[in-house]
Amino acid sequence: MCPQDSANVAYNRVWIPDPEEVWKSAEIVQDYKVGDKVLRLRLEDGTELEYPSEPGPLPPLRNPDILVGENDLTALSYLHEPAVLHNLRVRFAEARLIYTYSGIILVAMNPYKQLPIYGDAIIHAYSGQNMGDMDPHIFAVAEEAYKQMARNNRNQSVIVSGESGAGKTVSARYAMRYFATVSRSSSNAEVEDRVLASNPITEAVGNAKTTRNDNSSRFGKYTEISFDDRNQIIGANMRTYLLEKSRVVFQSENERNYHIFYQLCASAQRSEFRHLKLGPAEEFHYTRMGGSAVIEGVDDGADMVETRKTFTLLGFREDFQLDVFTVLAAILHLGNVQVTAAGTERSSVSEDDGHLKVFCQLLGLECGQVAQWLCHRKIVTTSETVVKPMTRPQAINARDALAKKIYAHLFDFIVDRINGALGFSGRRHSFIGVLDIYGFETFDVNSFEQFCINYANEKLQQQFNLHVFKLEQEEYMKEDIPWTLIDFYDNQPVIDLIEAKMGILELLDEECLLPHGTDENWLQKLYNNFVNKNSLFEKPRMSNTSFIIQHFADKVEYQCEGFLAKNRDTVYETLVETMRASTFHLCTNFFQEDPAPSSPFSSAITIKPAKQVVKPNSKHLRTSVGSKFRSSLALLMETLNATTPHYVRCIKPNDQKLPFEFDSTRIVQQLRACGVLETIRISAQSYPSRWTYIEFYSRYGILMTRQELAAGDKKRVCMAVLHRLIQDSNQYQLGKTKIFFRAGQVAYLEKLRLDKLRQACVVVQKWVRGWLQRRKFLRTRHAAVVIQRYFRGQQTVRKAVTAQALKEAWAAIVLQRHCRGYLVRSLYQLIRVATITIQAHARGFLARRRYRKMLEEHKAVILQKHARAWLARRRFQSIRRLVLNIQLAYRVQRLQKKLEDQNRENHGLVEKLTSLAALRASDTEKVQKLELELERAAAQRCSSEEKDRRYRDAVEQKLAMLQKHNSELEIQKEQIQLKLQEKTQELEEKMDNLTKQLFDDVQREERQRALLEKSFELKAQDYEKQLQSLREEIRALQEMKAQLRQELEEERVAGDSLKAEVARLSQQAKTISEFEKEIELLQTQKIDVEKLVQSQKREMREKMSKVTRQLLESYDIEDVRSRLSAEDLEHLNEDGELWFAYEGLKKATRVLESHFQSQKDSYEKEIEALNFKVVHLSQEINRLQRLFREESDVHESIRHEVTRLTSENMMIPDFKQQISELEKQKQDLEIRLQEQTEKTKGNPEELWDLLSREEEEEGTQRRARDAQSERDAKVEERLRGQQEAGEPLKQPSETEGEASQLPLENRDLEEELDMKDRVIKKLQDQVKTLTKTIEKAQDTHPSSGPKEYLGMLQYQREDEAKLIQNLILDLKPRGVVVNMMPGLPAHILFMCVRYADAQDDAAMMRSLLDSAISGIKQVVKEHLEDFEMLSFWLSNTCHFLNCLKQYSGEEEFMKHNSPRQNKNCLSNFDLSEHRQILSDVAIRIYHQFIIVMENNIQPIIVPGMLEYESLQGLSGLKPTGFRKRSSSIDDTDAYTMTSVLQQLSYFYSTMCQSGLDAELVRQVVKQLFYLIGAVTLNSLFLRKDMCSCRKGMQIRCNISYLEEWLKDKNLQASTAKDTLEPLSQVAWLLQVKKTTDSDAQEIAERCTSLSAVQVIKILNSYTPIDDFEKRVTPSFVRKVQALLSGRDDSAPLMLDTKYLFPVTFPFSASPHALELLQIPSSFKLGFLRRL
Repeated sequence: MCPQDSANVAYNRVWIPDPEEVWKSAEIVQDYKVGDKVLRLRLEDGTELEYPSEPGPLPPLRNPDILVGENDLTALSYLHEPAVLHNLRVRFAEARLIYTYSGIILVAMNPYKQLPIYGDAIIHAYSGQNMGDMDPHIFAVAEEAYKQMARNNRNQSVIVSGESGAGKTVSARYAMRYFATVSRSSSNAEVEDRVLASNPITEAVGNAKTTRNDNSSRFGKYTEISFDDRNQIIGANMRTYLLEKSRVVFQSENERNYHIFYQLCASAQRSEFRHLKLGPAEEFHYTRMGGSAVIEGVDDGADMVETRKTFTLLGFREDFQLDVFTVLAAILHLGNVQVTAAGTERSSVSEDDGHLKVFCQLLGLECGQVAQWLCHRKIVTTSETVVKPMTRPQAINARDALAKKIYAHLFDFIVDRINGALGFSGRRHSFIGVLDIYGFETFDVNSFEQFCINYANEKLQQQFNLHVFKLEQEEYMKEDIPWTLIDFYDNQPVIDLIEAKMGILELLDEECLLPHGTDENWLQKLYNNFVNKNSLFEKPRMSNTSFIIQHFADKVEYQCEGFLAKNRDTVYETLVETMRASTFHLCTNFFQEDPAPSSPFSSAITIKPAKQVVKPNSKHLRTSVGSKFRSSLALLMETLNATTPHYVRCIKPNDQKLPFEFDSTRIVQQLRACGVLETIRISAQSYPSRWTYIEFYSRYGILMTRQELAAGDKKRVCMAVLHRLIQDSNQYQLGKTKIFFRAGQVAYLEKLRLDKLRQACVVVQKWVRGWLQRRKFLRTRHAAVVIQRYFRGQQTVRKAVTAQALKEAWAAIVLQRHCRGYLVRSLYQLIRVATITIQAHARGFLARRRYRKMLEEHKAVILQKHARAWLARRRFQSIRRLVLNIQLAYRVQRLQKKLEDQNRENHGLVEKLTSLAALRASDTEKVQKLELELERAAAQRCSSEEKDRRYRDAVEQKLAMLQKHNSELEIQKEQIQLKLQEKTQELEEKMDNLTKQLFDDVQREERQRALLEKSFELKAQDYEKQLQSLREEIRALQEMKAQLRQELEEERVAGDSLKAEVARLSQQAKTISEFEKEIELLQTQKIDVEKLVQSQKREMREKMSKVTRQLLESYDIEDVRSRLSAEDLEHLNEDGELWFAYEGLKKATRVLESHFQSQKDSYEKEIEALNFKVVHLSQEINRLQRLFREESDVHESIRHEVTRLTSENMMIPDFKQQISELEKQKQDLEIRLQEQTEKTKGNPEELWDLLSREEEEEGTQRRARDAQSERDAKVEERLRGQQEAGEPLKQPSETEGEASQLPLENRDLEEELDMKDRVIKKLQDQVKTLTKTIEKAQDTHPSSGPKEYLGMLQYQREDEAKLIQNLILDLKPRGVVVNMMPGLPAHILFMCVRYADAQDDAAMMRSLLDSAISGIKQVVKEHLEDFEMLSFWLSNTCHFLNCLKQYSGEEEFMKHNSPRQNKNCLSNFDLSEHRQILSDVAIRIYHQFIIVMENNIQPIIVPGMLEYESLQGLSGLKPTGFRKRSSSIDDTDAYTMTSVLQQLSYFYSTMCQSGLDAELVRQVVKQLFYLIGAVTLNSLFLRKDMCSCRKGMQIRCNISYLEEWLKDKNLQASTAKDTLEPLSQVAWLLQVKKTTDSDAQEIAERCTSLSAVQVIKILNSYTPIDDFEKRVTPSFVRKVQALLSGRDDSAPLMLDTKYLFPVTFPFSASPHALELLQIPSSFKLGFLRRL
């Protein structure tokens, strides 16, 4: 059945028109036959209706659900308006995806909400990706433009259009930000910042709030971003179009003026703006007209700060900014100038108007001139000049025209300065233009601005149609498909109507030239020229002031009012001249009569437009707004035609600015207006669906037969399948790499595929259900059979069982039991006999073998037992003695410290008591002084009272005398009485004064006394408190003293007990005298042995001296010395003077033998005899060495016994005497050896005498030691017998108590004994040296033994540069890491460091380390991209750092060192600072190391982890539309999961070969796994086509491969698996069921490593691969979102792929011995010398 025949059958779905939703989905209920008048349909709500099939066409078919929600609208099988609208609704309203491709167009829906999809991580994710590989995004379009510019060296353009509020400005801003980010260079990063900084300034002066948009661009802008030959931004240039100047003086309701005015008013109170005399925006006429001075959520003051910052960033100084703000403030004040009417024909402006004064003050104008010419105009005729007054409306228009003119000049001036700031010197290589221009507009009232905007959109639509047509033609030609002409809408007639000769614009300019031209006259000319003559021009029926033009998008009715005024855009000449006379430089420059400058862009474009544009010829027409706009538009079209365009169409989803609300009516209007549907229509007319052969083969392989698959070639298989499935060959075309399908064919193939899958599912279900039923039937039948068996058996038993049968059965059973028992017992007896026989032979064999083994091992075990017991006892006794000594020293020190502390405390208390007594004595003296003063005051008081009393007595006597003489003086009575009264008054006053003074003095003294008494009491209380505290302290001290006395008493008692114990032990130590006698005997024997050895040496010396004299008579000694090299002399001085002499003798002997070979024969017999004797003596010396060791062991045991008995002071002098004698003997021996050495230094003749004497002495000592060893064995047996007899000399507790009383003399004794042992050991070493010397001297062909190296390399200062050059800079790691030990260069460097340390040369050390670090930095810098080199030097840097730590001498780094390595530690320098520098270098190398690995593996991750499909039958390829996936073109060289694993294995093997530490390797692997997970997850977030159940299974499979790789490399401990947990959870989320509430709860509980934003993104992006899967419903997404709302995570959507885990360099000690290292010759380090 063909697809056309099955289109309108039952159960197919169609779209029918709807007045509210535009299109509504319905299902066909009944098959439609040709001729039926109605089509029976059922809507989604269940209602049925009849749709008339005539006269219009049948309703369009709906696409299968599998194709709904596609990234590209052209991928839909049925391409029509309802399919496009539904696809956009699913993506925007349900999946919350705002971007969709429509062929070459990116449709961008404004979400009215901030989305986390524009961060730097998203930019980096899209960078370098092909456009079809990722989800649609503005960054994908920008990346495509940038890539084509870099690849093809062709200029690009990004055209962003849409109506107001659709998001054009934001989209253009994001595109520019993308270019600035991906092309950013570290050396010139400020250029990109300046380019981005131009946006806030142009938005401030060119954007405003409208009813549709809070930040609407009121001008068109084309920004050219220039790039150099390295594709880095070097500058930018900006062109603007048609600024809406009328907004400066008029705003509709709920609209605002330009943002910059409100920002300036909000900052009016700042000090720098106070001279502008501004206030709130509500106070100015130009900013309050719309009634909405504030935008919700916008802070104008903060925006002003941001605007000024961008001014500064662009290099604009403060004075420039203040000039701009001055002009803006002047415009605001100009709007507030009041114009008053003076009658009907006149108007006036007062010169005292405050705003007029401020306006003139700010712009440097004269108030009178401005006031006059605002209300008058000058008319110039041929004969005279007339000044004509204006009416008030005319004056207001003149004022507003002046304001618009000033603002337009300011806007152009700012744009010019921005272009100057973004300018660049030199030649640009290419550019990308971003066009942010208004889309098609139609309002209730459309004027001149809407006319120009729609004219520009007509030009852009024409260019767009031609470009789409050209791309279609190129695609067909590239695929070698016959080209058929596609009919598309050409809007050239509309363009001709507007811009052709005698068109609308030319008629408008012509009318503007007329002095009395009006809008009505111009409109009448349009009616006369176009009505009924041009089908695209219409006259409204009910209006004579408007006209209608049929644009490509819709019909638009324009009101002619204001067309002429806006086109003229004139200001009266008198006002212009007044402005030219300004003293403000900006105002003067704005109104200068300069000739029109040539466009700065005209020279850059040399390509002609596709079609010749009619240009005006008149000089005057070029000055009108329409003429200027047409010229700039022509230049823009030239530029766009010379570039490769990329289209972004911004759609406004609703007028209420609600987030993610889908208004179908508004969206359809915009889709028709922006050309999206025209693109769909063009594509639908040809072959809209296009599949590559690989995609078709993968998707529809299920429809292929076995015979077709056997063909092998995929292209032939596809051809055969198509020929069989689609009989009409006109429905598809076969290209070179693609298959082209007409509309509906993919849907037909999907239906066939779904039917085949459904049929297969039915078959599978049939067999599965049959198997389940058969299994159920078999289980049921088996159960029935079992039940029947038991039932039948029970019935048979009941019938057959009788008494006789039971007796017979029982008798048979008894017989069987006895018979079987007999047989079993017989068999058992037979087996038992055989088993016992075998066991007897086996046990005998084992016993004999065990006996033989015991005999062999018995003696060895006995010897081992006694030896180990003796060694254990000796070790225990030494440890116990050490512990006791430590305990004793610690206790004595603690007691001494306690006594010292107590003495100090007592001394302090005494001092405190003394000071307190002194204080008390001083206070007592003060109190006594105060008492004396009080007594003195009391005495004075008594004397004053006595004086008063005497005075009163005297007065009374005088009164008596006066009375006595009263009678005699009666004449003078009055005078006397007066005098007496006066005298009495004076006396009374004096008396009162004296009394008062005395009373006051008494009170004062009483108060002072009271105060003194009070202070005395307080001081006394303080003293009592202090005394009380002192008494308490004294009491505490007394208690402590008593306690100490008690402790001392206890210790004294313990000492007494110990003394008693010592006395008891002294009785048991009677055997000591015997030991002393034996020691004396040993000493005498030792002296005899020494004498015997000396006599033998003397004899040997005499014999050798004779031989030497004979040799020296014919040999020159000086010649021998001259032949000895400096190296030989250094060896002679290594081990002392004797060794020097012996080495010299050895060299001399060799030289004598080489020179006097002829004389050797005569002395051969004597030399052989001497050799024999030397060998014999060497054997004797070896025996003596063993005897010395045994003797030292015996001495050790004796010393233990002496240590245990050191409490007896009587024995100490004897031991001291013995030790002193041994010391004297030692000194005598040393003196004699020294004398002999001095004699032999210059006298070789006496050397042989010395050797012979030593051999004789050693022989005597050997025999003496043999006897002594026998006596020591007897002593040891005696001691062991005493211990075994149960008579130990001391118990552990007794020993501990005795050790606590050890005096210092015992320690001296032990030290002297240890000294004796060291002397004996030294003598033994000297004997060994002498023996070796004699053997070498007597060897005829001596062989030089292996040298012992010190683990350091000697080098000269002048060889340091050569060392760094050969070891670091020129070293190739490929051969080193395979054939050498890891870290060999680092060890060589450290051996050189050791040499510098041994030389104690700070300058040498510093120079070497600085040169080494600089060399490592240089070699890393030269090989920044060489992974093997970075791995090699990261390993060597870590090894070098570990060597510096290991041999630093710090304990924490020496724990794992061998004794030899500890000897090799640095001794003179602390290199911790250089270690820190080296650690920093290692960190930098590690970071570069990670970057190189990331750069190598990152291109493989997405193809291997996401795109490659290794699981059979899980192909998820779907139609991708115009934007094809890059990976679907050819899969021959595609990366797979194996590629990822191979790259990881390469990294791992290289790191292991380089010798990187295992812990560091684990950290690197963890970082790589994090990168794999992050890149895969980020790509998954941005690829909706990958979010499916089958892809989740594939990801889970790939994760298991990575886990298996970790297991194979034994890297489970690296925690790398944890970094894949987010990716693992996403894979699980894609596979899990997403339907019920329990599913939502499980998702919220399981997805703990994902943020809420990421979970919702995956759910919204989930895309079914076929019809068997279901989409995630929006309600389910909301449920999950509600469950995740409680999470406190603000994590972004994308993971940070640049994140680095903190690195730690673990310390691991090197096991290699430095003295054993060999330097390969390939290193070219022959100038280094091992020491």
